[in-house]
Amino acid sequence: MTSKKDLSERDIYTQLITPALKKAEWNIETPIREEVDFTDGRIYVKGNKTARGVRKRADYILYYKPNIPIAIIEVKDNNHTVRAGIDR
Repeated sequence: MTSKKDLSERDIYTQLITPALKKAEWNIETPIREEVDFTDGRIYVKGNKTARGVRKRADYILYYKPNIPIAIIEVKDNNHTVRAGIDR
């Protein structure tokens, strides 16, 4: 058996997170999306010019109903700290 410390981020998705969501009785087919952009980025305005900031991406978004997100899950492998996925 592979140690959790040796798992890649993708391994953590498939071996830990998705099974935990299924066990919690989330419908894996519809109200969960993986690796999805959830914003086009902040809009910056300077005079007459506008620009978009960096898009934000989530590893999982859980939905209450279609188009009603209620949770975002950020997945990290064991080479990152727990805080590594938190925007400030």
